[in-house]
Amino acid sequence: MISGLNHLTLAVRDLERAFRFYRDVLGFAPVAKWDAGAYFAVGPLWFCLAVDPATRARPLAEYTHIAFAIRAEDFAAMAARIRACGAPLWRENQSEGASLYFLDPDGHKLELHVGDMASRLAACRQQPYRGMVFFDRRPRP
Repeated sequence: MISGLNHLTLAVRDLERAFRFYRDVLGFAPVAKWDAGAYFAVGPLWFCLAVDPATRARPLAEYTHIAFAIRAEDFAAMAARIRACGAPLWRENQSEGASLYFLDPDGHKLELHVGDMASRLAACRQQPYRGMVFFDRRPRP
C-alpha cells in the first residue's frame, strides 16, 4: 500500500541557477549538492534537483503544477519575495485559500498555497464544482 509521497525530483538545465532560486527565494534547506543535482528538505518532503539537458525550454501548456504549503501569516511576505525575484506568474487564483502561481527558472509551474484538503473540501461543500461527488472517506493526515 502506498503510504505517501517519498520525494519530488525536478529536472533543471542550470543547477546553480535552480539551487539559488530554491534556497534563496523559496527558503528550502539544502542537505546535499553535487555536480548534477541537489537535495533539499522542505518540511518532511525530500526535494531533489537533477541536471537534465532535455529539460523543457518553457512551461508546459497544461495545468499540472506543484503546490507548496505556507501559513497564512507568512503568505504576503513570501509572495512579495517571489515577485521581487522576477519569477513569472502563470495563473490568477480562482479557488479557496490564498495562492500565488509562479514559474521557477526552468518553467516548472509552482504554487504557494494557504490551506489544505480539509479547507478545500469545506469550501467545495458550500460551492461544489460542477459534477462533484463526495466520498465517505476522509483524507489521511
